[in-house]
Amino acid sequence: MASPHPARAARTTGLTLLVLGVTSAVALTGCGGGTTDEKGEAGTDTPASASPRGAVTRAQAAKIVDNYAAVNSKANRTRNTRLLSTVEGGQLHEQSKADHKTFGTWTKEDQSAYAKPFSYRDRTYYIPAGEDWFAVRATADGSKTPALLVFDKEGGAWKLMSAVHTDTPIPAVDTGNSGLATAVSPATRVGKLAPNDVSAAFEDLYETGGTKAGAGISHTTAPAEAALKLHKERDKGGLSKWATKKYFAKKPAHRTTYALRLADGGVLAVVPTAHTQETLLKPQYMSSFQITPNKEESVYNPEKRPLVTDTFQGTTLTTLPKSGKPSVIASAYRMTDSE
Repeated sequence: MASPHPARAARTTGLTLLVLGVTSAVALTGCGGGTTDEKGEAGTDTPASASPRGAVTRAQAAKIVDNYAAVNSKANRTRNTRLLSTVEGGQLHEQSKADHKTFGTWTKEDQSAYAKPFSYRDRTYYIPAGEDWFAVRATADGSKTPALLVFDKEGGAWKLMSAVHTDTPIPAVDTGNSGLATAVSPATRVGKLAPNDVSAAFEDLYETGGTKAGAGISHTTAPAEAALKLHKERDKGGLSKWATKKYFAKKPAHRTTYALRLADGGVLAVVPTAHTQETLLKPQYMSSFQITPNKEESVYNPEKRPLVTDTFQGTTLTTLPKSGKPSVIASAYRMTDSE
């Protein structure tokens, strides 16, 4: 399971002149958990003859969540990625694979926390009518930060496809008279953008500082401000004297967007996203310097090189109002490759 912590900051690199090298420290994260308490605001058990219907009842959803937590806990003890793949997919599994791969660079404290068994508490189920997926708002053991979890079928098995933790309250989802949620097509425009447009808009904050597609979303949420700060400070400190740093939007490894109608008529969307961070030596230093990758980058490629390209796979939790700009209220990224 990917950590409940928010988006990782881009990593710094070291610079080598002749045989000298410097590697930077890396911030690390662990895994959270919870209990099996349930709330009944959405996804009530529906008789087989009733209409409309969701993919599962609330009781069935609870068992799926419990099974995920149990298998995940077992897999995390030994970083058994294959076992984890039986209950996890999508962008979340891309992030978990990165966690398993970089586990050796973590502190002992973070490693110990990651290996602890967990489950989820304070659950609210959002089961959309007529769809083959469902979502759960839940909080992990030892955490005060809830997450929105999305389960979907992959290869015939229920898997957790995304888990985005947020300090911003998750708005009320419309469950109507049936107790079931209403799914919204990701291609449907809501206010300024459609859910499918959010990834390009959010990544533009990293790439251009929000001057292009990013102009269509709010710049005042914590994730947006963090992305804008990385763009603004890309050529300050660190290796800025010797190298340039740029960000480029990238197609996510998994592209399915999940969207639910909110009680106020807006939409809550879970959107996959991705970008690369490229650190390149300036021409005048190419003949004398090499960039030394940091610990996390070195897991993927330990070679000193003039260009370091890091890939970050992520997911955002976004609200799209009926009018006005969408707001990315939470995001989570992992470095999944470095070349």
